[in-house]
Amino acid sequence: MEEWIGERWHRFITGAAERGHDGAAVALPDVQQAAGLLYRAAGGSHSLRIVPAADMRIGGPRHWLQRLAGSGTRAALPRLDSETLALPPRIALFEQADLNRDLYLWLAALAACFELGATGSWAGDNLAACQLALQRCPGLRPRWLRLREAHLAQRRAEAVALRTPEARAAEARLQALLLAEPGQARIDGSFDGRFDVEAPLLAPVWLWLQALPAAAAGATGQARSAAAGGGQQAQQEQEKAKRRRARPAKPASQRAPLLLASKAESLRSWSEHVPLDRASEDETDEDEARAAADDMEELTLAREGSASAARIKFDLDLPSASADDLPLGEGESLPEWDWKRQCLLPEHCRVQTLVARPSGPAFSPPAALRQTARRLRRRLETLRSAPQWQRGCNEGEVLDLDAWVRHLGGLHASSSPEPQVWARRQRSERSLATLLLADLSLSTDAYANNEQRVIDVIRDALYVFGEALHGCGDPFSILGFSSVRRSQVRIHHLKAFEEGWAAPVLRRIGAIKPGYYTRMGAAIRLATRRLQARPERQRLLLLLTDGKPNDLDVYEGRWGIEDTRAAVHEARQAGLHIFCLSIDEQAQDYLPHLFGHQGWARVARPTELPLRLAGVYSRLTRGV
Repeated sequence: MEEWIGERWHRFITGAAERGHDGAAVALPDVQQAAGLLYRAAGGSHSLRIVPAADMRIGGPRHWLQRLAGSGTRAALPRLDSETLALPPRIALFEQADLNRDLYLWLAALAACFELGATGSWAGDNLAACQLALQRCPGLRPRWLRLREAHLAQRRAEAVALRTPEARAAEARLQALLLAEPGQARIDGSFDGRFDVEAPLLAPVWLWLQALPAAAAGATGQARSAAAGGGQQAQQEQEKAKRRRARPAKPASQRAPLLLASKAESLRSWSEHVPLDRASEDETDEDEARAAADDMEELTLAREGSASAARIKFDLDLPSASADDLPLGEGESLPEWDWKRQCLLPEHCRVQTLVARPSGPAFSPPAALRQTARRLRRRLETLRSAPQWQRGCNEGEVLDLDAWVRHLGGLHASSSPEPQVWARRQRSERSLATLLLADLSLSTDAYANNEQRVIDVIRDALYVFGEALHGCGDPFSILGFSSVRRSQVRIHHLKAFEEGWAAPVLRRIGAIKPGYYTRMGAAIRLATRRLQARPERQRLLLLLTDGKPNDLDVYEGRWGIEDTRAAVHEARQAGLHIFCLSIDEQAQDYLPHLFGHQGWARVARPTELPLRLAGVYSRLTRGV
């Protein structure tokens, strides 16, 4: 009974103390796409992700209901680091829903122009970013003025409750900075303008950002890298997690050994990191651990002593030489892009080509799959035998309107000889080489439906693709890839350009199995080398994948994203046409940054991958 009454009382008093406007609330998912577009249009990094922010301690006055309910001390403030822009999951600050939505857009534009440490103070950095954001996005000025007036009105009303002269003076200086034009605001030399969120005097400034230092952002990235390899589902859950502040814990062995702390300094609070090994029965469950993390101001990240043992366990999962696939040659060394130093690391990755051992029967596809392959094969044969339009001719069957417009525009500039404004159909020799690169990482072991795994769907797609291209006569090659750190990038040889579509190739395709991790940049660079050696005029690189690039080392996170983007850029500079097909539900969050808006497609139903692959190929090669 006491628990029931306490729960009802807590719900009542916290609801009564709530100062937001629920009727005008706007949630982050409703504006996340628009905020992302504005952030990138204003000059923000394409690799930065927009995530929901976690609650943190705030200052400012509280009325008596909030003090009675124990609320008003924490809020989800907008924060920015090198990898993420953390925005409040829900904004109900103003009475008008349009203002709450405009606040999301303004924070996105501000983040695109924010430079940490540009002026040496938190207020100065925000004012400088505000000035730059209004210059890049002048259309945001009316919305910014409305947001500023509404926010200042709230601050003036709350300033009445400030009790100390220090708080009132600090609030007056802050309002003066908000009221002035960003380029004309001046911070007094005796006042550093650092209205930090830990200060209990001032309420949060919702029009400004809290910038996370590079050290804390790096600690978060290291923890994420150490926890890599948990599968696609675990990665998606991690992407949805709220963004929290973090700091690395300094091991006791790295502290100064000759400094003796006093007893008062040796006392630790409940939120500080204590390197204590506990038995498994003392561990809290996941819900309690998440609740404890939400209550902490910042999370302390430390490497456990079991990290080395865990890595050894991963290495022991590698098969022995007698059970592994057969190596072809001594391998190759490839560079890798270091996004922090903005340079290529020469011979950073070691790539080994492998071929499956000749064991077992050849791959025998079901009758329905063979029928699909025959239908697509006939379609590609028809497309190849059809005559192509040749434009810009002196004579032809129809008028080429584009050439005619160019001809009319050139008449005023110079005298043109006989106009080449006709188009005609003619049969021409096709010169096209295609390489299909398939992701064979461990995540392909997940089930795509009740009957097939992702690896089974990829196997069907490779078979249909090979049957279709074998019928139309275009030279093609098929490779698979996975990796275990940069020293073991495994390229699985399935079909070479010189090989025919025969039983050995089908046997290799039938023997593919889930591998390890996804070092995508190295695989793309190797495929680029293979295609560069081909004599055909047109060269196409198709990539099948089911997730982000990742590996056990630093390749997890932005390193892998930026390296893959650099590898795609290198392939296009080499004259290759590269296109990616993905079955990842989160593909739209990162594939446009890697391959461009026209260089990728998502397959909503993995079982449709064989049909979509052949359709993409026919569309990309129609004019070749």
